[in-house]
Amino acid sequence: MLKEILLFVVGIVVGVMNSIAGGGMLLGFPVLLAAGLSPLVANITSNIVILPGQLASAFGYHRYLRKLPPRYLILLVPCLVGGVAGALVLRHTSNARFQELVPGLILFAVLLFTFQPILHLHLRRHISRRSRNMRTLLIIAVALLPTAFYGGYFGAGFGFIMLAFLSFTKLHDIHQINGLKNLAGTAIAVVSIICLFSTHLIDWPHGLAMAVGNGIGGYTGARLSQRFSSHAIRIVVIAIGFAAAAYLALHTY
Repeated sequence: MLKEILLFVVGIVVGVMNSIAGGGMLLGFPVLLAAGLSPLVANITSNIVILPGQLASAFGYHRYLRKLPPRYLILLVPCLVGGVAGALVLRHTSNARFQELVPGLILFAVLLFTFQPILHLHLRRHISRRSRNMRTLLIIAVALLPTAFYGGYFGAGFGFIMLAFLSFTKLHDIHQINGLKNLAGTAIAVVSIICLFSTHLIDWPHGLAMAVGNGIGGYTGARLSQRFSSHAIRIVVIAIGFAAAAYLALHTY
């Protein structure tokens, strides 16, 4: 019973982190390992852990998502395609090698997110208003494919990378960006569960205990984040990102 309570509490924290900045499973994954799950089982089980939180946080941002231009939903297509590809590859391979790449991927995404305002200003000076519309969105959609593949294969830190890509769109409201990020995370989690369900490698007792807390944390995080300025949220995202990259690097290398 104590283990289930601990998983529930950790699930809340993971949900809050994923809702605001992503990277919640950087905490949840080691906890699942400590609970006795193998790395592969913990990795696959994480999909059912994060799904309630992604759904709840997306609902928490619904006021901002209602104002989202419909054309941005095209970004969910590469998330679905890449997520399926990553999950299918995971069915037939170990994630040990991929885990070694995670610290570098997260660090790259956080650096991209950190310097995004400067890069965005530079791009705006050199790209016409017309070309920054659908053309740029399509380029981002194509670039999202490997990111979505990573999300379907391992997933921890996916939110940081997704935030970095979304920061190069014409969306300026961090809450709107977070809402779309959580929709993308929901799409990847759903297709991953569908692809991996028949592997029988999902630990339902541990996963559901953390998933219940994740749903609460996801909605709570979405509501709390709206009480702070976009600048404050950006600082939190960057701080969590660097901390997560350093933690993984120390434990991987």
